[in-house]
Formats: sequence, structure tokens, C-alpha cells
Amino acid sequence: MKSALATAALLAGSASAHTIFQKLYVNGVDQGELVGIRAPDYDGPIMDVTSNDVICNGGINPYHTPISTAVIDVPAGATLTAEWHHTLNQAAGDPSDPIDASHKGPLISYLAKIPDATQSSVTGLKWFKIAEEGLEPDGTWATDKMIANAGKVTFTVPKCIEDGQYLLRHEIIALHAASSYPGAQLYMECAQLNIKGGSGAKTPSTVSFPGAYAGSDPGITINIYYPTVKNYTIPGPALFTC
Repeated sequence: MKSALATAALLAGSASAHTIFQKLYVNGVDQGELVGIRAPDYDGPIMDVTSNDVICNGGINPYHTPISTAVIDVPAGATLTAEWHHTLNQAAGDPSDPIDASHKGPLISYLAKIPDATQSSVTGLKWFKIAEEGLEPDGTWATDKMIANAGKVTFTVPKCIEDGQYLLRHEIIALHAASSYPGAQLYMECAQLNIKGGSGAKTPSTVSFPGAYAGSDPGITINIYYPTVKNYTIPGPALFTC
């Protein structure tokens, strides 16, 4: 049994079906393909959690050009829906759209306040986690639910944060080859937001990227196949709530 599970893990790890976050909805309203999103042309992962590429991608996988200069207006408390697809210019009938089913793992969303959401530099920002989904008690991963929902993931913007411009960092961590480091595959893109109507009643605790994750974190280096994982610790800081 152990040998069979190890073989399954190896086969899963050989899969090369990746993904890109490429569309955002605000309270159900489609903002348009790549509008306000810094997305690369290539769908591959970042695997070095100490690299600046874990901030918004765009290094190993250069951004699609021209980079959108749109800043998406978002009311505080709004529902956001991120939409993932295997590649840009997605082909109909792709069995790996929005991501290959072997790519099990969590989905995580962060915000960072920024003077200008279109500025090129994203280093030195302070991030706080606003949403996370990992492993359900029945063995369902967040990625399984995302696939079943045609690549869409929905979460809420906190009402108690300050108004202003922010970057949304929305991320998948695929764990099919994460039994040793580097093995986890991180997929992330950043969306450019202008949040309005926040109360500013609470100031979030923040983390930095890189720095929020370490290769030794149990949510980054883990064998999800043997023994079968029943509990999973999502990496990064505690979830911010109002």
C-alpha cells in the first residue's frame, strides 16, 4: 500500500498543469479579463518562498504586457470572487482547467495598503490575511472546491479597514510534490484595488513577503499522500477579522 501511494504521489508530482488568477468580480460584477490584475503570460509556479517573486509573481514569470493600469473600486465589506484558469487565452475543453485535479492545496487571500496600486515596486509592503481555505474534515481540499466551481473562489473584504488603495494577493499552494523542500508550488497574482467606505476601526497585524512563509512550515513541506493527511496547517499569519 505504501508503495502504491508513493507511486501516486510521484505521478501527481510529475503533472505540469498550472494556473493563473486572471479575473475579479466585485459583488458579482465581472471587472473584465486581466483588468486591474498583474498576471504573467506563463502559468508556472514559484517554489522559493524566500524570493521576491512570492509577492506578486512577475519575476520568474514576467507580467503579461501591457500591465493593466486599472484600479478596481471595491466597497469595504464587498464580496470578491477571483477566477482562475489554466492558461491565458484558455482553450475550450482543457481537462486541466482551471487547474489539474492532482494539485491539492489551500487558497489564501491577503491585502496590503499601498500609496499607488499601479506602482511597479511591491517590495516592503505589509500584508494581512483576509481569507483562507484548506482541508475539510471529509478530505476535500480548497482546490477541489475551486475546480468544482469552474475556477471561482469567493471571499469578503473586511469592513473595518481604512479606505485607500491596496493590493490583493490571491494564492494557491499546490502540495502534490511538497514532501521535500522546495516542492510546494505557489501560484499568486495581485489585483489593484481602491477600497472605499471602510470604518478604519481596526488596524491589522501584518507580515512581509518574503518572510511570511518558511520552507520548514508544516503547510509548505508536507507529504499529503502517506499517511493520508487529516489535518493541515495553512501557512502564514492568523486570519484578520473585524
